[in-house]
Amino acid sequence: MPINIGVLAKQVMDPEMPMSAFRIDANTRQVVTPPNIPPVVNGFDENAVEAALQIKDSQEATITVIAAGPTFALDVMKKPLSMGADQLVLLQDDSFKNTIDSFFTAQLLAAAVRKLGGFDLIICGRQASDWDNAQVPLGVAEILGMACITLGRKVEVKGDKVVVERLIPGGYEVVEASLPALVTVSNELGQPRYPTLRGIMAATRKRPTIWSAADLEIEAGQLEPRITLHDLFVPQRNQDCEIIEGDDEADAARQLAFKLREAKLI
Repeated sequence: MPINIGVLAKQVMDPEMPMSAFRIDANTRQVVTPPNIPPVVNGFDENAVEAALQIKDSQEATITVIAAGPTFALDVMKKPLSMGADQLVLLQDDSFKNTIDSFFTAQLLAAAVRKLGGFDLIICGRQASDWDNAQVPLGVAEILGMACITLGRKVEVKGDKVVVERLIPGGYEVVEASLPALVTVSNELGQPRYPTLRGIMAATRKRPTIWSAADLEIEAGQLEPRITLHDLFVPQRNQDCEIIEGDDEADAARQLAFKLREAKLI
């Protein structure tokens, strides 16, 4: 019987974009998406897809990728399909804008998992590159009552257990849990595979399943934010430079020492 694997993914702003393109709307307190720089699938989530595909390479498995957000670039979100995933489920609704609220996002993803009938194994990236909270996978595991293993660098399914090489300072430890379980992976798992031409062509023919808040049957109270964003801004940095001069290098060093002592730095 094939193992049923779910992968939780997120569409994020390209972390490699230049700082000059980064803008924040002070009125809405939101990051302005650059029109000429497309979003990407979160890097750690690509590692999660790779972990699922490695399991599929060794045994029969089906892989479903789930993502939540207000809007999606389909060409971007179809990348996991072109890598080898079987189906894509997008939770898309204007009310899904509150991505800073990790519990809110976890509620959406957990509702989708329940609607899909559950998974034997859920694999997630360790964190998203936009907010870096690393909280959503833990929330999903808690809501669904699943065992959770974090920071995996290798994931294997052996019978009714998942065996994970989990990163720790200076090395790794081997941890196992009974299925169903949730595992987060890091980039130490290895470079995600590149989509093949056959995979890209197959992905273009696949239509993602799109669910709104109504499809998930989420109560209005569950959409209420638990986190309030008071302000979002790019920190301003001011730098002053003073040239310390002297009659010679030794005198300049003495003058520098005096300045540092006045500033109580030495």
